[in-house]
Amino acid sequence: MNHDPAKLPDHERAYRGVRDMILHGELAPGQPVTIQGLVDQMGLGMTPVREAIRRLTSRGALEFKGNRRVCVPEMDADTYGELAFVRLSVEPELARRAVKFLDSNKISVLEALDADVDAAIERGDVRGYLESNRLFHTRLYEASGAEVLLAISEMLWLRSGPSLRVMLGRAGTANLPDMHREALSAMRAGDADGVAAAIRGDIEQGIAQVQASLSVAGGPGG
Repeated sequence: MNHDPAKLPDHERAYRGVRDMILHGELAPGQPVTIQGLVDQMGLGMTPVREAIRRLTSRGALEFKGNRRVCVPEMDADTYGELAFVRLSVEPELARRAVKFLDSNKISVLEALDADVDAAIERGDVRGYLESNRLFHTRLYEASGAEVLLAISEMLWLRSGPSLRVMLGRAGTANLPDMHREALSAMRAGDADGVAAAIRGDIEQGIAQVQASLSVAGGPGG
């Protein structure tokens, strides 16, 4: 799944480009952007960008605002609670299923990504944290080969990720939850239940911080 972006077809490059803008906070909830603006920013044609937007709106990650504009939907506490419930069902199971396919090389890659997460937290690099943290989870989950669950997980991250970005914009990277070390230790031991429990705990802590932000501010986008 780790294709060289330069070799991908334009429609996939456009999808990944807009997806990453959503996940990394370059498109803030409620802030409209024109389709032409995305075309100009990515240097791709109108057709692949429109296809990317179609795919992302079908996943609930974008919504049309009229006048050829789109935006990331704003989040409310009830919707975020639904997303959290499903994440806690799907992602620990992906982690559990991945363990039997992990070898020393794959674990080493995950260890390097976790080091990137720690470094981003240390230097207060919000975007670096978001990117490295997502890659850690994505690489682990991809090892499971569970395509249906992987598709659900991507949709959940697209819907919930912007709320995490807004929370980090308010609170910074200090005191961020991170149970990756516990997960890595269980991976090295081949303990599938231990990996699932660590990932569940990691997600629960992050969800709690976002929910607290929603409660205090009346919504990450509001």
